[in-house]
Amino acid sequence: MKRLLKNCDILAGSPAEGKVIRNGYLGIDGPTITYIGAEMPTDGYDEAKDMKGCLLIPGLVNCHCHAPMVLLRGVGSDLPLQEWLFGKIMPVEANLNEEDIVAGSQLAILEMLACGITSFTDMYYYPDQTAQVVIDSGIKANLCLPLTCQDPEMKGEDCQRITDAMAFYKAFNGKADARLLVDFGIHSEYLTTPRTVEYFSALCRQEGGRIHLHLSETLREHKECKERYGKTPTEWFRDLGTLDSPVLAAHCVHCEDTDLDILAEKKTSFIHNPSSNMKLGSGFAPVVKALQKGVNVVLGTDGAASNNNLNMLEEMHLAAVIHNGYHRDATVVPPGAVIRMATTAGAKAQGRSDTGELMVGNKADIAAVSFDAPHMYPAPDILPMLTYAVQAGDVQTTIVDGNILYDNSSYLTLDAEQVRYHVGRSVRRLLG
Repeated sequence: MKRLLKNCDILAGSPAEGKVIRNGYLGIDGPTITYIGAEMPTDGYDEAKDMKGCLLIPGLVNCHCHAPMVLLRGVGSDLPLQEWLFGKIMPVEANLNEEDIVAGSQLAILEMLACGITSFTDMYYYPDQTAQVVIDSGIKANLCLPLTCQDPEMKGEDCQRITDAMAFYKAFNGKADARLLVDFGIHSEYLTTPRTVEYFSALCRQEGGRIHLHLSETLREHKECKERYGKTPTEWFRDLGTLDSPVLAAHCVHCEDTDLDILAEKKTSFIHNPSSNMKLGSGFAPVVKALQKGVNVVLGTDGAASNNNLNMLEEMHLAAVIHNGYHRDATVVPPGAVIRMATTAGAKAQGRSDTGELMVGNKADIAAVSFDAPHMYPAPDILPMLTYAVQAGDVQTTIVDGNILYDNSSYLTLDAEQVRYHVGRSVRRLLG
């Protein structure tokens, strides 16, 4: 299908540069952007959609999420991470079943589409169930079955979790015209062992894959790794060969300067999760230093139990303001840098070179933001509006691979009422 989006402003090219085509046109043929300009294209289109009052931006990329955890939204609030995770979250997670994962994944995708997210990177249980929801809903995702193993004698080739992860990789990687990609997940240093991590990392290199893991999220985690091994978690993963593959490392709150040098050298992506880090009291991630060292910094929401939402626009706002306040310098994380984290840099981290910028030849992954609300007017400079003013409710339309998935509060590929019904049933069973 050929579709023309007309009468809209367009954040064209590198979004960090803030180049806006006013009252322009964007043409789509199938999944691909074929025209961007200020003049009406001469080609014919099957459909012309009037987007007056909207700014088209690249779809947002949520680089760290535990999507089905929307079922646990609000569980264990106001506790330190270790108490929250081991005392409250894991006991509930032990009772999750496949139906819960489907319901939670569907609800999470509803939430993400409504705030302009076109792709997300996820780590959770029963990823095959989430994979089918991704395929059916039309969104993009990088999923994994994360490695966990605490038996120091376990060999990698004997680890059932690794066997299951590889089966998932073989079954789903590249499905749905590569909307679905499968990563090699490693939960963390503290929930794995050197033998299994080294083996799994070698498999990833062999397959040419990517790795998604948690890194130095809390000071306790960071210190205990140094006590166990005499090295930081970053050094530990480096020495086991993990960082020799493209890696998305979540949190990085307590990475030291030498760790950041390693991340830059290894081209590891640093996933900043400001809401989760603030809510759990984990601390201020060294985002400014990471940017200065050339690390690819991206954004993620984390799970809804530690956030408590999946609103990437809120993450952008926080990323833009908390570091300015912490460093007492209003220039250290400018709006353009934040927009890049949420779009171009995120797509790069996911291994998606054909999205993250609105340009001819790229996939049509687009969020349309309305500027009609009072808080969005006047708008003399677009990038500050997208970081400091915009709200999730300002997202009017979300398009993935040229398909409209969300439009004017309506979902076109998921039945929101059915999703709420199944979520309610799961929550009652899990939480009483």
